[in-house]
Amino acid sequence: QVQLVESGGGLVQAGDSLRLSCVVSGRTLSSYRMGWFRQAPGKEREFVVVINWTAGSYYADSVKGRFTISRDNAKNTVYLQMNSLKPEDTAVYYCAADPKRTTNWSISGYLYWGQGTQVTVSS
Repeated sequence: QVQLVESGGGLVQAGDSLRLSCVVSGRTLSSYRMGWFRQAPGKEREFVVVINWTAGSYYADSVKGRFTISRDNAKNTVYLQMNSLKPEDTAVYYCAADPKRTTNWSISGYLYWGQGTQVTVSS
């Protein structure tokens, strides 16, 4: 049973930073592709960033240059460093994992999901 647990969300002001963590249990993370998605109130869940097993990454245009994804395979953890946060970044952020190695930014491309962590950015 693969479990993903996100943490690190909170309430911050515009321009501040947050670092989200996603701890994976039940499988070794190293060969999985890992993604972060987010869902704002009244909106569909959307892709934020993916990191594949070689640590290659792909970002949504809305976060490029502000967010950075990284992975620590020894700790089975993926991080999302979010800088220069904007009110429009407010959402529940979800970590997702899939055993396939190719890059994928579709929600359907991920088998396992965390419960989400709330990020609220005030103006």
